[in-house]
Amino acid sequence: MAYEPYTRTNQKLHFCGLALENWLRAERDSSFASAAQIQAEREAALFHLHGALLALCHEIAHSYRLPDASWPALEHFLDEHYLSRSPCPELSELFELSRQSDSWLAGACAAYRLLLLPPQAPRKIKQDATLALIQAVNLDEQEDEPPLSRETIQQWRGQLKALVLRFRDSLTEI
Repeated sequence: MAYEPYTRTNQKLHFCGLALENWLRAERDSSFASAAQIQAEREAALFHLHGALLALCHEIAHSYRLPDASWPALEHFLDEHYLSRSPCPELSELFELSRQSDSWLAGACAAYRLLLLPPQAPRKIKQDATLALIQAVNLDEQEDEPPLSRETIQQWRGQLKALVLRFRDSLTEI
């Protein structure tokens, strides 16, 4: 592997694509283990997508020779304080995208953060022996959100790839 920052971005995008392909195969499989395989590929795809975002930030920081260009956390590059010390248009655009709650980047970052949380048991209603056998149900409580779809991650990957190509075109003009 060449030791250029762009190679890591390409590699992580490729790995995300492999996880998405394996996920599709697991969806078509009707075996007992397919649900576990789907979950594993969902997590792998999110992990590599996040890694591609971080690698893109490394690539940009390296191109501009910014301080802390190899920092190991995406949040470091998408921080107001870092951007005020080391302004550049590409990281500023990523910062703005990450702050828009309906953007693909905000969705990808939120999904990755959820991936790192420990599992939580669903809340249960306390049983009281004096209550009747028929229970009242609160319809206002939200059910758990459905798991992230393969199509959504595929779209995020496509949008990231387009952004990478556009950024690289502008970075080569420097």
